[in-house]
Amino acid sequence: MDIRQPNELHWFKSTYSGGDGGECVEIAPDSTVIHVRDSKERGGPQLAFPRSAWSGFLADLGRGRI
Repeated sequence: MDIRQPNELHWFKSTYSGGDGGECVEIAPDSTVIHVRDSKERGGPQLAFPRSAWSGFLADLGRGRI
C-alpha cells in the first residue's frame, strides 16, 4: 500500500471539533485509504484505513454502536 507523507495530504478536522485545541483527530482522504492523525501531533504517527473499513466505522457511529 502506498502511504503518502503527511505533508502531501489535505488534512481536515470534523465540523464537530471545537476550536479550543482540545482532543481532536484529523483525516485526509486518499484515493484508496483514509488517513487519521492526532491534531496535536501532526508530525507523529498516522493510521490508514481502507475506505470500506472507514465507511463501516462511520455507519456504526451513526447507529450508536460505537
